[in-house]
Amino acid sequence: MPPVIFRKGLDLKHEVAGVLAESYHSLLVRQIKANDFRYSSGRLSVVLAREFGFCYGVDRAVDYAYQARKRFPDRPVFLTGEIIHNPHVNDQLRAQGIRFLSDPDEDATAVGPDDVVILPAFGVTVQELLRLSQAGCTLVDTTCGSVLNVWKNVSRYAKDGYTSVIHGKYWHEETEATASQAVQVAGGHYLVVLDKAEAAIACDYIRGGGHKAGFLERFARAISPGFDPDTHLQRVGCANQTTMLSTESMEIGEMFRQAVLERYGEVALTGRFRAFDTICSATQDRQDAVVKLLDEERVDAMLVIGGYNSSNTCNLARICAGKVPTYHIADPEGLVSATEIRHRSVQAKTEEVTEGWLPSGPVRIGLTSGASTPDNLMEVVVRKLEAFTA
Repeated sequence: MPPVIFRKGLDLKHEVAGVLAESYHSLLVRQIKANDFRYSSGRLSVVLAREFGFCYGVDRAVDYAYQARKRFPDRPVFLTGEIIHNPHVNDQLRAQGIRFLSDPDEDATAVGPDDVVILPAFGVTVQELLRLSQAGCTLVDTTCGSVLNVWKNVSRYAKDGYTSVIHGKYWHEETEATASQAVQVAGGHYLVVLDKAEAAIACDYIRGGGHKAGFLERFARAISPGFDPDTHLQRVGCANQTTMLSTESMEIGEMFRQAVLERYGEVALTGRFRAFDTICSATQDRQDAVVKLLDEERVDAMLVIGGYNSSNTCNLARICAGKVPTYHIADPEGLVSATEIRHRSVQAKTEEVTEGWLPSGPVRIGLTSGASTPDNLMEVVVRKLEAFTA
């Protein structure tokens, strides 16, 4: 008997709307938007990016999770892992009685027909979906449409004999799921490149070959089983984790196009290289919005709010850090005082504390957040800034 899979909600949207509004929405943020995205109080001025916070895919995923809990009050409800990369949101779901199969005290192999399992916005691997289906679980699929679009292109690459070159983090749930789409097709392969430096290594190999053993060692955790660079870099199709820095994804695509062109020539290019723009529109909108804010506004500092493991949030911080002092904080608790902030810098792997971060006198702060950060956290940030500058 095929599993029950809910992919378009559970017909309880109105029933959970109240608790969602209470948990994640903000009247103050709505007021700031209505005031041309600006807020002033005493010596403080705040300028919000014009696109920030929950995107449609995240909003939908959280909505479906609450609907699932409401629909099945007497059955165990699980998430395969974090629904999105925001600790506040995931803690709120735990408070609703939703358990995480990724938690150390859970046995992910023990779920069965009595259990409801929610698939996160990132999606899950082909293998994980098959396992859960065979276990007879009721599934609630919240996979983002932008992710599904990438999967479609990667599957097409594999069917047409192209290796998928994925700009992403090989350890990220979305990239793991995307890579699994490539190898579900017989003979399909993938290579994951983190950045332009890794892309350059692969492009150099395309141009002139190289030391195969060294290449395989370098990308050991970022290639498909049986990957042979001599064979599987002859025809490549570019894709990306949807939350990567869009300008870098485009540059990497051009790097591979140029490498294939130099190796095989113009005539052969169309048969050996493909690329599709698979950056999520919400990711692009948020990146464009901070660029526009920094081009048009003078700010003393940028605050970027969102989980440290949120790729799209980290990329917002990368954009800002090149232009003004930038502080990426996981949540409002990072704002310790007017003199102390707990944050993670763009290049750092651990949280750090900076003192004397907030200027004296009139201060103008730019503010944005990643696609997994709810508006109520933005309100807390504004209220803290207001208190610090009173």
